[in-house]
Amino acid sequence: MTAQIATLALLPGEEFIELYKILKVEAMVGGGGEAKFVIGEGMVTVDGVVETRKRKKVRAGEVVSFNDTSVKIVAAE
Repeated sequence: MTAQIATLALLPGEEFIELYKILKVEAMVGGGGEAKFVIGEGMVTVDGVVETRKRKKVRAGEVVSFNDTSVKIVAAE
């Protein structure tokens, strides 16, 4: 089974986006509370490493994965 990979572009002027916001914006979870829960439970990875910091600064080039879905963060154009 191949994981689905999407991209999320940072807004112009942004250097990062907080981890829980990625899960919420990409509809990988039902809301911010659920995002914080699954991150805290160790169910989310950043570049293949389990991440439990809800407000971790995710930067362009990093890949966030949860529940067979991955999102690559890209710089604003």
